[in-house]
Amino acid sequence: MPDAPGGTLYRGREGMWSWVAHRVTGVLIFFFLLVHVLDTALVRVSPEAYNQIIGTYRHWIMGLGEAGLVAAVVLHAFNGVRIILVDFWAKGPRYQRVMLYVALGLFVVTMAGFLPRHLMNVFGGGH
Repeated sequence: MPDAPGGTLYRGREGMWSWVAHRVTGVLIFFFLLVHVLDTALVRVSPEAYNQIIGTYRHWIMGLGEAGLVAAVVLHAFNGVRIILVDFWAKGPRYQRVMLYVALGLFVVTMAGFLPRHLMNVFGGGH
């Protein structure tokens, strides 16, 4: 496999993985928003069907899905700020790796604050 050209910022390392993660989380968030708009709109068509759909959201699998959604939004947000800095700050490309580790650290701290309480609620310990 040939090496990437010298002027390329992403060479298949941290920058490339953050690029992939940003796209994947963006697509996941888009599909969540699409489903959310559709299930909310269902209340006008059939309140009974809406109540039935909303009732399925109380299942523990959906609770884990909510945790995944929060993780996707948080990672997308912190990485998005990093991308803005890389693109618009003159020194951004030089510090892109450091900023990635800062973004990942903020992601871990944020999720460490969110997950315990959320999982207690999902699995019945937070009533």
